[in-house]
Amino acid sequence: MRNIYTFNGTPAQRNFTVADLRARKGAKDKLTMVNPSSPEEAQAAAEAGIDLFTLWDEQVEMVRKTAPTTFAGSGMAWEGHVTDDDILRAAIGSMERGADFFYTNRSYDAIELLAKNGIPVQAHMGLIPRLSTWVGGLRAIGKTAEEAMELHRTFKRLEDAGCFAVEIECVAEEALLALNDKTSIVTCSLGSGYAGDIIFLFLHDICGEAPNNPKHARAFGDVGRLHRQIHRERVEAMGRFRKAVDEGSFPGPKETVHMPPEEAAKLHEALDKL
Repeated sequence: MRNIYTFNGTPAQRNFTVADLRARKGAKDKLTMVNPSSPEEAQAAAEAGIDLFTLWDEQVEMVRKTAPTTFAGSGMAWEGHVTDDDILRAAIGSMERGADFFYTNRSYDAIELLAKNGIPVQAHMGLIPRLSTWVGGLRAIGKTAEEAMELHRTFKRLEDAGCFAVEIECVAEEALLALNDKTSIVTCSLGSGYAGDIIFLFLHDICGEAPNNPKHARAFGDVGRLHRQIHRERVEAMGRFRKAVDEGSFPGPKETVHMPPEEAAKLHEALDKL
């Protein structure tokens, strides 16, 4: 465990630092990353020994209360921050709330602006779903040598901008394997095979909560079954509630507060005098 100061000057501890992740670059043993979105998910991930978290801006404080020592970055919603100044303000605010890095899929200039202000930046490469129209839709990237070399050029531009880590999504494993030791950037593989430094998978895919997992994901549990069971129980319980109201059996004597008979008599006497 590392002793640090957070960006707002608060003493804290973390299981990893940026320097640790950089030092592990190329290690054979991989770190794990998930995206908890509730206190319960964050606690479960921490208890399971997950190494790293990636979050949305608004989840940082919640996760810091639940899993205070887990290295966790925050990401910005595309529509929430338009200008470079917006992005910088959002990043600083998120870091002050306890984030350890800031994710953006915006321009090289935006990445450079953040890096110059001392903020560890994670970018996005390969398939960027919101920009998938530029590559002909949702498809794997880097299956040709030409595309793999374009990824190599992107790595170099991100390095020059000061990026320390990148989420690399749906890239051919052979391409990432060939490129990973040619970049100083820490790579987080999402659907890009085992070649990344960190293996990232969405928590709901891991737990079997998504109705249809993407090809690159694997369900290691069946929490969806529990959700469906909870839904059935809710429907049945509310149906019984409605039936009881229709029948007049709810509220019953156990669920009803009564006045003492003498007080009820006084009430009616007072009302009769009105």
